[in-house]
Amino acid sequence: MPIQLDGATRLIPIFGDPIAQVKAPAGLTAEFARRGRSTMVVPFHVTPDHFDSVVVSLGAVQNVDGFIATIPHKFAACASCTTLSPRAKFLGVANVVRRNGDGGWHGDMLDGLGYVRGLAAAGCDVWGRRALLVGAGGAGSAIALSLLDSGVTELAVHDADLAKRDALIARLANAHAGKVSTGAANPIGFDLAINATPRGMRPDDPLPIEADRIEKTCFVGDVITVPEITPLLQIARAKGCSTLTGVGMFESSITLMADFFLVG
Repeated sequence: MPIQLDGATRLIPIFGDPIAQVKAPAGLTAEFARRGRSTMVVPFHVTPDHFDSVVVSLGAVQNVDGFIATIPHKFAACASCTTLSPRAKFLGVANVVRRNGDGGWHGDMLDGLGYVRGLAAAGCDVWGRRALLVGAGGAGSAIALSLLDSGVTELAVHDADLAKRDALIARLANAHAGKVSTGAANPIGFDLAINATPRGMRPDDPLPIEADRIEKTCFVGDVITVPEITPLLQIARAKGCSTLTGVGMFESSITLMADFFLVG
């Protein structure tokens, strides 16, 4: 079905700061069209200090079926919801939110499921692997939980924000005792190393992982979509490592996101 825009079109904003890097407007709109739905995903550049007021105002817009949250709004999106999926409630983050029948918002967190699906599509079976995750924010929290749920034997978490890192480790330990530990930027000894921070979006960003220590047997992933091949992934590929880009993660998440919004 061709993408059409008319008075009957449903709207799903995606909030981010920055926003230019997101792939959902084109990719998810096309997925809705493929399913015969006239639903447009529209980018909104919203700063954190305006997020709550924008969400409140959307409640009065009747052709808005929900919204998507990206950096840095996933914690705030969760707080705006009246109901949550079990994983979103456990993690305290949400990246997709739909309107409930009573007018409230229902949230879920799909980044982790999408990332593990992307890893599988790229030939990486996480079962039995030792993983290093850099970044304990919204996406990192979800990826951490999905890696553990999917069978990694050890997960080391590193973040420059020690309070955020320790809070995530404590939360995960409640469900996966003995498998989660404090990590560093050093990837030696790990089968899988993932960057879940924004480092790599700008040319002058420092590397999130000590790339010179990456071993060629290590699978390396990133969540950044622009540039798709980050400096970290460039180095990893030059060493002969298999990799997953942020675009690969998004492509594996499209059907999950469309399913969420089209429930009922």
